[in-house]
Amino acid sequence: MSSHHIVRDDQEPALIIANGASCSEELLGQLLEWSPLVIVLDSAINRVLELGIKVDVLLGDFDRGFDPEHYLEKQYPLEIVHTPNQDKTDLEKAFDYLVAKGHKAVNVTWATGKRADHTITNITSIVKFRNKLKIVLLDDHSKIFLLPPTYEKWYPKNTTLSLIPIGKVNGIHSKNLFYPLNDDELTIGYRTGSSNHVAEDGIVSIEHKEGDLLLMECWD
Repeated sequence: MSSHHIVRDDQEPALIIANGASCSEELLGQLLEWSPLVIVLDSAINRVLELGIKVDVLLGDFDRGFDPEHYLEKQYPLEIVHTPNQDKTDLEKAFDYLVAKGHKAVNVTWATGKRADHTITNITSIVKFRNKLKIVLLDDHSKIFLLPPTYEKWYPKNTTLSLIPIGKVNGIHSKNLFYPLNDDELTIGYRTGSSNHVAEDGIVSIEHKEGDLLLMECWD
């Protein structure tokens, strides 16, 4: 796989490669092509180097005997960021790093699959960065992001869209979804908007008054 840095524009999203299940090389290549900065989390560096990817930052707590200095010769220049704080996940620390560096947006891949606890934590952790960083999680079957209070986008008919609340979300209205929402409330564990879909080619609009609402664009 080719390295990144075809375009180095700070307005483009950075890329975080986590340590969950791998995505397709096609998707990873698309993400790398436009990323001004690539961060790899902890021991995922071994899998990343096997793909021939140029890395900018290696970040993690580096526990269990992992030696990050070993990779300095393989990836030069490489910034190593040691983040031993056990109260945050490596992904959250990577978000903190990007905020501190002034980045406004990031794509994240390899953040789902494998361990269920890691997947749930990675998806839900984007909520606390709502006002700091635009975050999109991608794998071969889903694109996941936090909705603003008002959202509009054109979609083709039958596109699967899942509305997943983090906690409770109320005052939800939608247009052009097959199962419409009209001042509805969704609560994780009780009622979600999973596996809805677009009614007709055109603009889908979703509004909500209170709470954190994730949109998942899904495909099989």
